[in-house]
Amino acid sequence: MSVSASEAEIKEVVSAIEARSLKALEMPGGERVAVGIPSSIPPEIREDLAQELGTLPGVDHVAHVSRPFKLASREFHRSDTIVEVKGVVFGGPEIQVMTGPCAVESYDQMREAARVAKEAGATVLRAGAFKPRTSPYSFQGLQEEGLKILKRAGGETGLITISEVMQPDLVELVGSYVDILQIGARNMQNFPLLIEAGRSGLPVLLKRGPSSTIDEFLLAAEYLLHHDNRKVLLCERGVHPLDRSYTRNTLDLNAVPVLKEVSHLPVIVDPSHGSGVSRYVPALALAAVAAGADGLMIEMHPNPKAALSDGAQSLTPDQLQELMSRLRRLAPVLNRSVSK
Repeated sequence: MSVSASEAEIKEVVSAIEARSLKALEMPGGERVAVGIPSSIPPEIREDLAQELGTLPGVDHVAHVSRPFKLASREFHRSDTIVEVKGVVFGGPEIQVMTGPCAVESYDQMREAARVAKEAGATVLRAGAFKPRTSPYSFQGLQEEGLKILKRAGGETGLITISEVMQPDLVELVGSYVDILQIGARNMQNFPLLIEAGRSGLPVLLKRGPSSTIDEFLLAAEYLLHHDNRKVLLCERGVHPLDRSYTRNTLDLNAVPVLKEVSHLPVIVDPSHGSGVSRYVPALALAAVAAGADGLMIEMHPNPKAALSDGAQSLTPDQLQELMSRLRRLAPVLNRSVSK
């Protein structure tokens, strides 16, 4: 729509689209509103519809979106999406840091992790309560009790919280305790879960699957957006490596500028899973920010050697403090900032 388009003119465009039994979606952004058609348009009416819409008052131009993902595409939504969660802004000039242990193990552990995270300047406390593990004999998490502990630790320190949800029927439960739902890499194409998380309206961080393409990743995000959830964060967490001798995964830093170019959604990078080796995490975190990431997800454990899961990729509290200090020196060079 044009900058001066009235509300009545926008509604007229919406009505013209819906008269063709198509879904119309208003998407405010910057100085103007875009009206998109996320559903598939039959080829026989595409050109006629484009001509009809182009003649309506208030319409600036009509564009065909060539990407298979529509709502996630920058063709559809040109301005950056800003996601705000209880005052924490993702996609703006400030780089947000999520940190905490892989799993909730006890209240004392989470209280200490939250204290360290807060002092370091992180804004989000992360920890898993339901843990998808390769082996059925590995620690599976404290489940709802873990969610209660995470919520308590976050509330005591003023940090917002994030935790993974593994199945559709747990969306409501997990969402009642945390501020952001995480959909893990193993569940990136769990379509019933994506639909339920989209319908929840809760902020969602979607992790890229270790074998997925960029298009597959963004089509998974499309499920969330298609169900009218606008609070979506993309997370690059590494792809299967050619050589497992040195790292657990290969962090695909190419994905950061590519995602920023083709999509309007905020991009988070997880260098902990991206490498699986704690000593490589700081370098990869700095590189991710230099590549344009809007935030980082860093695993930190008060005592990594005693961690019940992913201790090898978890920073110590001192290592987190040092990384945050380095991020604060780097951020101004990129016209960004990091909270203190």
